[in-house]
Amino acid sequence: MQTCTTPFGDLELERYPLTGNPTLQAFDTADTYLLQALSEQPASDLPVLIINDHFGTLACAIAKSNPDHKPHSWNDSELARRALQANLENNQLAPDAVVFIDSQEAPQGPYRQVLIRVPKSLALMEDQLARLHAHLTADATVISGAMVKHLPHAAGDLLAAHIGPYQASLAVKKARLLSATADVSLAPKQTTLTTRYALPGSDVELVNLPGIFSREKLDNGTRALLDTLPTAQGTQLIIDLGCGNGALGIRAAQLNPEAQLLFVDESYAAVASARLNFTSAFPGRTAEFLVSDGLTDVTPASAGLVLCNPPFHQQQAVGDEMAKRLFAQSREALNDEGSLMVVGNRHLGYHVKLRTNFEKVEQLSANPKFVVLKASN
Repeated sequence: MQTCTTPFGDLELERYPLTGNPTLQAFDTADTYLLQALSEQPASDLPVLIINDHFGTLACAIAKSNPDHKPHSWNDSELARRALQANLENNQLAPDAVVFIDSQEAPQGPYRQVLIRVPKSLALMEDQLARLHAHLTADATVISGAMVKHLPHAAGDLLAAHIGPYQASLAVKKARLLSATADVSLAPKQTTLTTRYALPGSDVELVNLPGIFSREKLDNGTRALLDTLPTAQGTQLIIDLGCGNGALGIRAAQLNPEAQLLFVDESYAAVASARLNFTSAFPGRTAEFLVSDGLTDVTPASAGLVLCNPPFHQQQAVGDEMAKRLFAQSREALNDEGSLMVVGNRHLGYHVKLRTNFEKVEQLSANPKFVVLKASN
């Protein structure tokens, strides 16, 4: 637990999932800079909207300062939602002190004050700003913030195009803010942010909603794993873990027409994309779709096969902690004869990490960059 000092009081915060890396915090200077800017504005009787709050720092601070007007938190991440819930509890705030709105829902305006953490995906930010415009009051202020090294110039262009004129702040402790004033007469250009491309080996066209992984083209890791997918899985449950647009699960479903399918991701947009794609590919077939923290909500020993192209980052933090959690969760979800198929960059050494949870680890394929492994007991 770490103490974050804000203009609205001190907070006790932790990351979710918990990390063993003592250098990683649940907040940064961009969070406190955004809160400082908000504290300098006149109080409003409307709720504050917070977008892309990483670990609930912004929402907890605002909820603590004004419990009569619950802030709204709009986010694509289930991990962020769970972080928010954990940090509300850490600060003795009610579980419903913040209204959480997932990315596939519309914000519940009107809003006069909006705080945005600039996301890694500019397509996600553009989608959020385009949908936000209609929910702003005539005098609304939208303040976006990020660490300078993670703030692309295009973020300001998006604010100007979808919200109104903006000003960039001075950098403070390597963070910068972009403050935009709403122009309600602005008619933002309508752009198509959904992308499409073919699923290799099939006639399926994959739809990709804004913000999901590999939305412009199929990534090479997933492509390598696609080439090794098994047949003859019978009626067993196959889980596409970290499903993204559902490419792995959909191809597995084609190869195993009797199998049950479960698509899991922490991104609401990813699961929505997978649902669209599976429904299009198999009009008369059912599957399950779950927004979750990996396999924490899956019945133990229920699956025969887990397919995974693990993420190697959470927000801007890069490492293998997420992958190792997914490996451990997969072992719990698999039945005694089940197996995990995973792809990763060769240098990540997943064959060693998998042996922490599995007795047998075999290499199914490899190329100069990626290796596909099968783990079982």
